[in-house]
Amino acid sequence: MSNDKNKYKITIIEDGPYIVSGGVPLNEKIIRPNGNSYVYKEGRQLPQAETYSLCRCGKSKTLPFCDGSHSECEFHGSETATRENYLDRLEQLIEGPDLDLLDDGRCALARFCYREKADAWDLTRSSDNPDDRKEAIKGAEECPAGRLLAMSKDGEFYEPDYEPSIEILQDPEKDCSGPIAVRGKIPIVSSDGDTYEVRNRVTLCRCGESKNMPFCDGKHIAEKFKDHE
Repeated sequence: MSNDKNKYKITIIEDGPYIVSGGVPLNEKIIRPNGNSYVYKEGRQLPQAETYSLCRCGKSKTLPFCDGSHSECEFHGSETATRENYLDRLEQLIEGPDLDLLDDGRCALARFCYREKADAWDLTRSSDNPDDRKEAIKGAEECPAGRLLAMSKDGEFYEPDYEPSIEILQDPEKDCSGPIAVRGKIPIVSSDGDTYEVRNRVTLCRCGESKNMPFCDGKHIAEKFKDHE
């Protein structure tokens, strides 16, 4: 397994899979409710490799890995997501008394923004309460899609210190399999050779139905996508 973070990369193949190179650690995580909030539980052990391909069409018989089914099902995986950077595509800014919350609307419906007392937006509005401020930051940091970003009044962004990894998400509460969570600033190269903004947290579609390819838009829930029984 490589320890050179500069070698980590995800390359999107036109109408094909994600090619992961550099020995990025691959894990499965299960989203579980914990009171009114959510936590990850460890899932299956997945094989590790220096280079591997992850299914993007959702039809592989060897999920989460690609088996070439994208050719048989004539998968069309056109990348429709904007190439604008996060700060340029913001949809909402919640200005709280002691914390601000940035929101670009790119949601994977993973629900980690829900905390025991309230959601990250309402907690930001009451961030003059130290406990609410702490929970608002945690709700933003744990959003796997990177939709939410907590910011101090001095302009400091709060981000967890993730090591590069790829997490295959499962969501039994919603009776489906979730997206691919990419952590730790791994470059994602589009099928036309451009590199998307490198971010600490993003979620990639693997059900083949997102309207915001290559990123997840939560469609796996409506589709009841499952990678195994």
